[in-house]
Amino acid sequence: MFKLAFEAIGTTWAIDTSNALSASLERRVRQRIADFDAAYSRFRADSLVARIARAEQGGPFRFPEDAVTLFDFYDRLHEATCGAVDPLVGRDLELLGYDASYSLRHDPLAIARYAHERRNWREDIERNGACITTRRPVVIDVGAAGKGYLVEIVADMLRTDGHEAYVVDGGGDLRHVGPKALDVGLEDPNDPAFAIGIAHLKGRALCASATNRRSWGPFHHIVDGRTGVPVRDVVATWVIADDAMTADGLATALFFTPADRLAETFEFSFVRMLADGRAEISTHFDGELFS
Repeated sequence: MFKLAFEAIGTTWAIDTSNALSASLERRVRQRIADFDAAYSRFRADSLVARIARAEQGGPFRFPEDAVTLFDFYDRLHEATCGAVDPLVGRDLELLGYDASYSLRHDPLAIARYAHERRNWREDIERNGACITTRRPVVIDVGAAGKGYLVEIVADMLRTDGHEAYVVDGGGDLRHVGPKALDVGLEDPNDPAFAIGIAHLKGRALCASATNRRSWGPFHHIVDGRTGVPVRDVVATWVIADDAMTADGLATALFFTPADRLAETFEFSFVRMLADGRAEISTHFDGELFS
C-alpha cells in the first residue's frame, strides 16, 4: 500500500492506495481541497463564506456548481432534524468563542441579543441551484457534512483515475473502496486511548463526531441550530453509510434526532454514546461494541 499524508483545511489527511498516486492526481487532489476551502472556510477572510458574512445588505452569491449536492443534502437534514442541523449555525459558534481567531471566549450579551434574531436556513436563504441570496449578514458553517462531502469528492477523483482499492481519511472521516474490509476502532470520547467497539468497513463510509473533539470550557462545537446551545445528552456518534457526506451529516444529526426519525429519510447504521455512559447500536451495524 502507498500512503499520501498532508495537512489541509485544519486537519490531517491520509490517502492509502494499492498503487501510488500520479503526480498529476496528487496536484489535482490538493487543488480541489484548496478550492473547497476558498469557498466554504469561515476561518479565512478571503473565502466566499467570509464575504457573505460581511455583506450588511446581503445579496446574491454563487458557489461552485457542486454545491448543489451539498445544499440539497442540508435541505433534507434541516427538515429531518426539525432545524437542529442548520448551516447558519456559524454565528452561534462565533459567539461561543469558536471564531476565526479561535478566541475561545464567549460573549454572553451578544449571545442574548442574537437569540432574538437567529438566522435560519429556510427563512434567511433563497437558493437557486448553487446560487444563494441573502437579505442580511449570515455566517455559513458546513462543518456538519462538508468534510464528508469533500472526502467523497476526493474518493471519486481516485476512482475516475483508475484506482480500485483505497481509503480516503479526512480527519477521521473515512471512505473505503476495495475487496478487503478495514477494521476501525470506535474511540472512547472519555478516554481516547481506548475503544468502545469496532466497525468493519467495506466499500462504504464511516464518520464520527464527538463533543470532546473541539471543546473549550463548558462549550463544544455541536450546537443546536434552533437554540445556539451545545447539545448535552449525547457525547459521540458513529455512522456507516454509502457515502461520506451522508455519514458525516448523520453523525451530527444523531446528536439531536432519534435514529428512527432519520431512518425515514436516510439509509445508514450507527452507534451512539449517551452522556450517562450507555451506548446504542443499530441491529445492522457492521461491527460490535465491547462489553
